Amino acid sequence: MTALPEPTRGEFPWEIPDHLLSIEEYAALGETDSGFTELVEGRLVMSPSPSRRHNKAAYRIVQALEPQLPANLDFNLDVDIDLGFAPPGEAGSARRPDATITYREANERVDREQAMFRADEVVVVIEIVSPGSKRTDYVTKHDEYADAGIPFYWIVDLSNPVSLVACHQAGELGYQDAPAVTGKFRTTEPFTAELDLTTLFD
Repeated sequence: MTALPEPTRGEFPWEIPDHLLSIEEYAALGETDSGFTELVEGRLVMSPSPSRRHNKAAYRIVQALEPQLPANLDFNLDVDIDLGFAPPGEAGSARRPDATITYREANERVDREQAMFRADEVVVVIEIVSPGSKRTDYVTKHDEYADAGIPFYWIVDLSNPVSLVACHQAGELGYQDAPAVTGKFRTTEPFTAELDLTTLFD
């Protein structure tokens, strides 16, 4: 996703908050149709709509992975994750990855409570790099997801040739990044899977 400057007041039919938001306040905004899709240390972040290629790639990733998931895991597209950096009521941080693999019981909790996913309910977070989001995906979100304790982070770059960098938690070092893979990505962690990167879009 590409971060854009905050708009001036009056551009949208709802009032832009004049203070840092907690996770609870951010969740209460709901779908604003304003382009604000994430929360970083209490500040709303604006992102444009993804391209057709971006959406097609996200769909095909989860379509390919779903049959390979163990029974206790499930996937989600474009849902908020509370990174857990602040206690309730204080300025929080929430990201909305392109795709996530979560514990199935967490999906049931989120549906039942109409709540947001917590970082400890996420097994894999997947971001698809857009032309304007390279630094955000490779650096900023890389550090945030590691700090949040999410075990695995996969970065899919649609530049030719399509590549995937698989990152996994390595203790105090944060994420350890594997070399970028092109062609077929194969892994045994956190589950055995294969993903043909050449089929992610037409």
